[in-house]
Amino acid sequence: MIGWYAHHHGRGHVHRALALAAHLAGAGEQVTVLSSTPRPADAPPGTVAWVELPRDDDGLDGGLDGGLGGRPVGGSGGGSGAGPVDPTAHGHLHWVPRHHDGLRERTAAVSAWIAEHRPRAMVVDVSQEVALLARLHGVPVVSTVLPGDRTDAAHALGLGVSDALVGFWPAGAGLARLPAGVSDRLTEVGALSRFDPHRPAAAARAAGGPRRATLLGGRGGDAWTSDEVERLTAALGDAWELTVLGSGGAWVDDPWTALSGADVVLTHAGQNALAEVASARRPAVVVPAERPHDEQRSTGRALAGGGWPVRVLDRLDHPDWPALLDEVAALDGGAWARWCDGRAGERFGEVLGVVLAGRLTGASAGTARPVPVGAVG
Repeated sequence: MIGWYAHHHGRGHVHRALALAAHLAGAGEQVTVLSSTPRPADAPPGTVAWVELPRDDDGLDGGLDGGLGGRPVGGSGGGSGAGPVDPTAHGHLHWVPRHHDGLRERTAAVSAWIAEHRPRAMVVDVSQEVALLARLHGVPVVSTVLPGDRTDAAHALGLGVSDALVGFWPAGAGLARLPAGVSDRLTEVGALSRFDPHRPAAAARAAGGPRRATLLGGRGGDAWTSDEVERLTAALGDAWELTVLGSGGAWVDDPWTALSGADVVLTHAGQNALAEVASARRPAVVVPAERPHDEQRSTGRALAGGGWPVRVLDRLDHPDWPALLDEVAALDGGAWARWCDGRAGERFGEVLGVVLAGRLTGASAGTARPVPVGAVG
């Protein structure tokens, strides 16, 4: 049994869990996802079990890398209307408010699940507190790492107790700053998309018709305002046909047609969004959103300086949108193959295999021989 903690913020963490858990299950590994997010309707039946955890943030969305649930922007410590009390444990953790019923209940739920199922390993995406909790139960931990500055005390603790670290970006991209002493545990596996990069693209636009642009939003908050979207739409006129997905537009569970059929995609710099743009091999305008630990800004800087088929903007604002999109459309979307080559899942499986071998033999994760757990690309 493999336990998999998936953060509730946005949909990227759950998408990643489902994409990998289904393949691991096909290779004979039982996977249980533990998350505040309810089991999605599109979760493959029979391939992954699901434990819905109580919220520890009073239902308020918080920062991407909170604690057991998320760092809220307000709310009570237990329903009284007062603010959270010492949520960082004197600066050592991200989100552990004192006397919070939800925190106590979800922590107990994770512990009870570990005690009952005795998992061979726990994948944590992302929570330093869950990584620490699992390790305190003697369970080997594989922690995902997000881009940005991860050198704070909570990351030093959570990443420090993890047996292996995984970054879903290309090797050498330099997206994260890590605490001292853990860099040798990091494996950069490349971006992971739900979509096969070799999947046929949508039908091309009719000859002489307007070019297509897709604005890809998400559920975790975007880098633009509704006024900026309105100005973009007006500026494009009849030269470009704009499809707006996510906040402020239509929500579709499968955006492949809108992505692969676009001449240009405009997106924030979240890992899941970029992975899906890359798998579609579409050039992009990237607008990093403000996130804790400089996550998306770090990604934007790496994209701007790495020869990728993008133009990075600070805001969804430009004096000549048609000219900019024409310029971006001329970039080679095939260069995204270095970002998302379809083998991230396979590489992740190799990392997990090393950790499982250490669990079975008593060897350290760094020296254990990998145990095949299936090709998960």
